[in-house]
Amino acid sequence: MTDARPKPHHNHRACIASALNAAEKLCAGRGEQLTELRRRVLELVWAGHKPVGAYQILNSLREDGRSAAPPTVYRALDFLLAQGLVHRVESLNAFIGCPHPGEAHATQFLICKDCGTAVELDDPGIDRAIDGSAARLGFAIAARTVEISGTCADCRAR
Repeated sequence: MTDARPKPHHNHRACIASALNAAEKLCAGRGEQLTELRRRVLELVWAGHKPVGAYQILNSLREDGRSAAPPTVYRALDFLLAQGLVHRVESLNAFIGCPHPGEAHATQFLICKDCGTAVELDDPGIDRAIDGSAARLGFAIAARTVEISGTCADCRAR
């Protein structure tokens, strides 16, 4: 399991730059276009370590002076999802950047109900436990969403 929490005093500009650089390389390697709009949407998703909704992204694009419409934002998000650059946080109907783009990995989220921060766990043991339980019950998994709501260590310390 990896710890994807931002470290204290972490350089968020470098974090965003790293995510955009990884996205450019991944898309180029796949022959996909990371258009200016897709890049900006990805940058807005990575603007914080909190899931962001499509309409928040739309408002930010409008603040940039772009005349974007909801379908445009959803198409950009669909592209980013298909490339594995972002994850959808189902319980919040929002999106968060993937710290492991292009790698097949388990995805579970711990979501702080106080500050809104979401941390991707990437714990294969959780997926193995779900797979084992489903197999014992003869259940065929079509989709998997593991999202745990609670209070993060920083909020608990306050």
